[in-house]
Amino acid sequence: MPIFEYVCNSCHKEFEEIVLGGEQPVCPACGANDTTKLISRGVFRTGGPIVMGSPSASAITTRGKSGCGSCAGGNCSSCG
Repeated sequence: MPIFEYVCNSCHKEFEEIVLGGEQPVCPACGANDTTKLISRGVFRTGGPIVMGSPSASAITTRGKSGCGSCAGGNCSSCG
C-alpha cells in the first residue's frame, strides 16, 4: 500500500498517511481535512546491504569485466 506524506494547511504539521483512491486525509494533529500532498523521494532496495569488499560489491565494481580481479576461477562467491 502506498504511504504518502502530507502537510496540513491549517496547523502546518507534516504527517504520513496510507491513502487509497481519491481519499483526502485528515490531519492527526488538528483534524482538518485541508491537506497538501508533499513530493517525497522514492526509496527501494532489491536485496541486502552492499558492503565494500563483499562478493556483491565485487560483482558491481567489476561489471563488464571478465571475472573477479582477485580470483582465477571466476567464481565471485569464492572471493574474499
